[in-house]
Amino acid sequence: MGNIKLKASKRTVFGKSTKTLRRQGITPIHVFGNGIESLALQCDNSELKKLIFKEGATRLIDLEIEKEKKPRSVFIREIQSDVISGQLIHVDFYQVNKTEKMSADIPIYLTGDSPAVKSKINMLEHLMDDIEIEALPEEMPPHIEVNISSLEESGDAIFVKDIALGDGVTTTADPEQIVVKITRVKAIVEEGIAAPTAEEAEAAEATEAEESAETEAEQEG
Repeated sequence: MGNIKLKASKRTVFGKSTKTLRRQGITPIHVFGNGIESLALQCDNSELKKLIFKEGATRLIDLEIEKEKKPRSVFIREIQSDVISGQLIHVDFYQVNKTEKMSADIPIYLTGDSPAVKSKINMLEHLMDDIEIEALPEEMPPHIEVNISSLEESGDAIFVKDIALGDGVTTTADPEQIVVKITRVKAIVEEGIAAPTAEEAEAAEATEAEESAETEAEQEG
């Protein structure tokens, strides 16, 4: 799969003045990385939104900067957007060295159907949404797929050690960490009923003692 491309140009507008860029359909961006000078750039908002929506934020990107002969290999590091409108406010890119391994949190996608969840007494618990992966930039997967069709009954689980990673791709996660498991619904409900704390128990005892004393006083009266 080829790298995705994004065009950018140098930016001369900074601070609060970047609002004018956004009104023109331009998103301010920054590029930084080890051993390079931080660059203030800008790119077309619609192209950037399309890239993020279609490719996600974990794909290697060839950033083609105006007047530079070679594209820069970058990953999206941070996306700032307006909570209400969803408008992109600012995006940070991290430039990488293609010959050096890097680490990134990669999302976990569940695939297949678990026979166990067809029963109303079972439920699927997805305990890991992402996993830290180490790989060369061009071998970094956009996501990790975990097939749950092997989960047939309560207690079945898939661990980090069960995940099939590509050649040259490793993870720093604990091999015994559970990614997804099948649990009985009844067990979930029972676990959700928390035991009272010591303070709550003492308060309850004090209340009961007061009510008992009032009752005795009324009876004697």
